[in-house]
Amino acid sequence: MSDDRFPETRASAVLAARSNEEAARRAAFNRIITAYWKPVFKYLRLRWKADHDQAADWTQAFFLRLLEKEFVQSWDPERGHFRTWLRVGIDGFVMNERKAAGRLKRGGGLAPLSLDFDDAERELAPLLPVETLHPERYFEQEWARSLFEGGIAALREDLESSGRGLRWRIFEATDLAGGDRPSYRELAERFHEPETQITNHLAAARRQLRQILSERLRELTGSDDEYAFEAERLFGTKGSA
Repeated sequence: MSDDRFPETRASAVLAARSNEEAARRAAFNRIITAYWKPVFKYLRLRWKADHDQAADWTQAFFLRLLEKEFVQSWDPERGHFRTWLRVGIDGFVMNERKAAGRLKRGGGLAPLSLDFDDAERELAPLLPVETLHPERYFEQEWARSLFEGGIAALREDLESSGRGLRWRIFEATDLAGGDRPSYRELAERFHEPETQITNHLAAARRQLRQILSERLRELTGSDDEYAFEAERLFGTKGSA
């Protein structure tokens, strides 16, 4: 029997964010913010030329605003993708903040979100200052990168916690290696495994990662059409493997 394990199918978080149940709404919000907070922060730095502190403040304020059910209810899945709606919402939010000179009530008394803005700034630093980068396109790229980073972290956690750390190390040495990938023979010598087992481990890890990414993408889309569109962009296919 195969030891491959895949995550259970997850419901759409962007739809759950419109739930009447506060607990469900907050759980959905947490999944959305995990995927989007870095792209939002970096977009604010690039599109709105906000400095680090201002971008961090706006990111906090925007997501605390997003937690309010009435705000998410304004998104219509039939009229556009959630990711596009979110980016447009950021622009509107910033314009309102500027008009109000920062006097808008933020978060409704909620505690600030725990986000590592310094880490996001370090990732963005090599691109600053830049005038030729298209902020909207960069937002999409960062969203995809955030999705993949989260998927890889989930894969590592599952493999290591389930006693399949060797599979993770083989995958890491191959698919996450900088520069030229080692050959199967080199991997076999390094990990003291036959080449056939190396290929089996890699195939299983890649299959599991694809499934994880597919499930996370399903969480972050609000309809089958939106999911198919995003899957084709990210994976070159209209569905999961």
